[in-house]
Amino acid sequence: MRHFGHISPAARAGLFHREPCAFNAHSPAGVLSAALGATLYSPATRPALADDVCKQVGRGVVSMVLCLEDSIGDGDVAQGEENLVRQFAELSGRGGEPPLLFIRVREPEQIPDLVRRLGPTVRLLSGFVLPKFTEKRGTPFLEAVAEAEAEPEAADALGGRPLYAMPVLESPDLLHLETRADTLAGIARSVAAHRDRVLALRLGVTDFCSAYGLRRSPDMTAYDVKIVAHVIADVVNILGRADGTGFTITGPVWEYFRLQERMFKPMLRRSPFLEGRAEALRTALIEHDLDGLLREIELDRANGLLGKTCIHPSHVQPVHALSVVSHEEYSDARDILRPEQDGGGVLRSAYTNKMNEVKPHRAWAERTLQRAEVFGVAKADVGFVDLLAAGLAVP
Repeated sequence: MRHFGHISPAARAGLFHREPCAFNAHSPAGVLSAALGATLYSPATRPALADDVCKQVGRGVVSMVLCLEDSIGDGDVAQGEENLVRQFAELSGRGGEPPLLFIRVREPEQIPDLVRRLGPTVRLLSGFVLPKFTEKRGTPFLEAVAEAEAEPEAADALGGRPLYAMPVLESPDLLHLETRADTLAGIARSVAAHRDRVLALRLGVTDFCSAYGLRRSPDMTAYDVKIVAHVIADVVNILGRADGTGFTITGPVWEYFRLQERMFKPMLRRSPFLEGRAEALRTALIEHDLDGLLREIELDRANGLLGKTCIHPSHVQPVHALSVVSHEEYSDARDILRPEQDGGGVLRSAYTNKMNEVKPHRAWAERTLQRAEVFGVAKADVGFVDLLAAGLAVP
């Protein structure tokens, strides 16, 4: 699979200076963590889940979470587990390559049980999403993933690759100021002890808001809710460092996908949308409250996050379009990382509009090239509107 793999090779050639790389579940963890993109959540109880997965692949989805936790009722868990076993068997019989599939569980005991029940079809599973993660609660989940993977039948089906874990940081202990530092330190210890297994950390901002009876409107991003923004900043501070100790941290869910009554002006400027049919695209984005999503994606990356939790297919292409590296970013990153610049110094950008300071900007450049590998580099005259329009053009 690859990002923008659902559009034609000719269309990709017209958009990309450097096309996104191909990857699969056996690719290195560093590639997979950067490539998650818009991770689409789906309740595990959906009766046509296999059909849903295949349809979303055709729309550009590369990672999905099949949820047994908050998205279904307490009384539906057993049904959801049974459905997952049936749907994995259905997917296995169809052949082809599914997206990266993860199961969000409620308790550690579900992990080995589900792996056993999946049998050979566990080869389609990339890992598990671990809810309300803290050191005390989360460590048994991580141990359960390791133990399940080591079972002979599972190990044989997986072909030597690991089952990954994606902890969700959403506990009230992480939100409350008096317990946040200790909780973060504990989470850091736990995930560091299982570094090779933790693919990414996910932020449960809906749970953060719930603890204070809050809900952001479609006119506002997570960063406008200051109590949430402070938690995101502290999580990145401790767990997202660029010194080799950090992890990929994904952006929070955007809850809206249909027209709401608006209080504030749209957040999308007209100028990037003035050519051809793009003005109609701008109108559609605003009507479906996706202008706020686009702003939040940009703020995610500015604050050290990559990828995003999504609950609606309409959110996928905006996340992917804004994850593509611009030609200008790529040019700056390549200049900063040239071997002859190892001694440091200051360079004028090839675009002659900024200063590139080699040592302070090196970590940014390395992360930018990692993103370029999986999302590609746009041609110099291609902007996010072109990428978004191309991704949405496929039914």
